[in-house]
Amino acid sequence: MGRDLLAAGAAAYSRGEVAEALRTFEQVARSTTGDLRTSAIINAASMSDELGDHTKAVDLYREALAEMPADAIRKRPAALVNLSQALQHIGDLDGAQDALEQARRLLAAADDQGDLRVACLLSLTAVAMHRQQWAHAADIATESLDAAVRFAPALAGHPLMNLAAIHFETGRFDLSDDFAGQALEAFETAGDVSAVAETQQNLAIMRVRSGRPDEAEPLVLSSQTYFERAGIGHRAGIGSKVLAFLAEGRGDTERAATLYRRSLDCFRASGAILDVADVQTRLATVAFGEGRPDEGETLLAAAFDTYRGLGLGLHCAQVDFWHAALLESTLTASETPDSAVPARATALAVPAAIAIDAVRYTLPNGRQREQWNREIADPAMQLAFRLAYASGDARLVADLVEAQCAGTTVDVGRAGHRTPARLPLQLPDLPPAGTTDTEGSFLLGAALAGVAAGAGLPVPLPPRLALTSDGRIALDNSIAVAEERYRRAVRDSRVVPAW
Repeated sequence: MGRDLLAAGAAAYSRGEVAEALRTFEQVARSTTGDLRTSAIINAASMSDELGDHTKAVDLYREALAEMPADAIRKRPAALVNLSQALQHIGDLDGAQDALEQARRLLAAADDQGDLRVACLLSLTAVAMHRQQWAHAADIATESLDAAVRFAPALAGHPLMNLAAIHFETGRFDLSDDFAGQALEAFETAGDVSAVAETQQNLAIMRVRSGRPDEAEPLVLSSQTYFERAGIGHRAGIGSKVLAFLAEGRGDTERAATLYRRSLDCFRASGAILDVADVQTRLATVAFGEGRPDEGETLLAAAFDTYRGLGLGLHCAQVDFWHAALLESTLTASETPDSAVPARATALAVPAAIAIDAVRYTLPNGRQREQWNREIADPAMQLAFRLAYASGDARLVADLVEAQCAGTTVDVGRAGHRTPARLPLQLPDLPPAGTTDTEGSFLLGAALAGVAAGAGLPVPLPPRLALTSDGRIALDNSIAVAEERYRRAVRDSRVVPAW
């Protein structure tokens, strides 16, 4: 009976009925013991992970690993590889790496488990990609492709898609398109309908990010049909978010709002709270644009509270930056702007810009710093200058000049009002907290530290600038607000004179 139910669950999954497969595997786990129960728990964990309940998946994989015998030569490495994937979904890269290293040791002497070797290499590639170690990721992806061709041709689409993502993230868009096309063809040949849909969605996101929205929409619509029918809520939420982003870009705010709300419902149902906060920020943008600032404020506050509760201070800073940008937009749109708004927007923008700009000192290479500055830090600092200038706070403007430019002349023409930048579909990955004290870093003054950070040299956070002989620190109040509000250091404890 148990084996028949396991087969029924597998058949449901192959039809795309993931939720039904999960219910079937859970039934087997409750009603059997030994090897059948362990297999059912592992399968239930895999279904939970695919449905977006990653924490449940981690718990189930660990339960299965604790119950299986030590001589489970094939089942243990398979469970470890799958556990690593679930751990990656919740951001535990160290745990994922540890699980994969255990699996790799077990597989080293198993010549008959080539498919598992491929899966292990695929997960190692994913960890390297999460850490933005692109050269290392490309090496492992190539190794996994060679292994797939040799041992498991049906899995070849996965390393091909990894290579597509790696080339995309390093700016080689032609190569990325070529590998993605090969991946899609490989999955179609293998009859893997779930992987086809995931590849279509991933390829669509790449097309959006590279400025080709018209090529993206058919891919999203095709994959969305599958995800909604299969009940894969998290992937359906991503698809709705992409479609909403495309509608927003066309100025169809009504459709964008509807799709963002649908995405929000999917993410809430799957427990993806970070995605919920992201979509709340995007819905706030639509609300401000349609003249409903109170609704927008409520959504932004909810997103901020989510990030703060999870200890994600830089996400909080990004919400504050965007909040200030939306307040600025109300000033430019209103014929009789509220006189209190500039000061309120400035109070949000300056601490956020300081915290966001400080990130460049923590990133490990120049390419990541360039992307962060272009997409996040430079717009945030421009906004801070504009709002400080608009509010007439000469001392604040002077402090920003000293702290950010180390004496360089600011182009005040850039401080005039303009249309706020649009939130990109995906923000660059944030570095973990506490990475600023890099071993072997150079202790430099503010100006030189800024140059070094731009070039990619390992440097700590910039020092605090004393502007007067009695020790007044540039942006002292804003720095204190940023460090308290975002729970993250934004300046070194050293103090150097600005003259």
